Amino acid sequence: MSTPAAEERDPGLQPERTRLAWRRTTLSGTVCAVLAVKTALHGGPSASGVVACALACMLWLGFLLLAHRRIRALAAADAPAPIAPRHATAAVVCTVAMAACGAALVL
Repeated sequence: MSTPAAEERDPGLQPERTRLAWRRTTLSGTVCAVLAVKTALHGGPSASGVVACALACMLWLGFLLLAHRRIRALAAADAPAPIAPRHATAAVVCTVAMAACGAALVL
């Protein structure tokens, strides 16, 4: 049963700010994926560099899918449902693994 305070809640610009944060994070991931490709191909491709680059690109695509899904959910409703824990966990795993791939490419 919902309380009257919950029904009258005005989210203000919070959903808009959250949507923009997802877009910024997606843009940052895109820059990381492009830099991973550039780093992997600089000075001739190596087998480990290509594997790390391919993995970083797959992780970027996974994050892009999760972010797009969340952005659509935020835009579809005035009071969007909270993000599912498995989606939040997947986004964190994609981000951390992409950082690890970047570190492997640099080292």
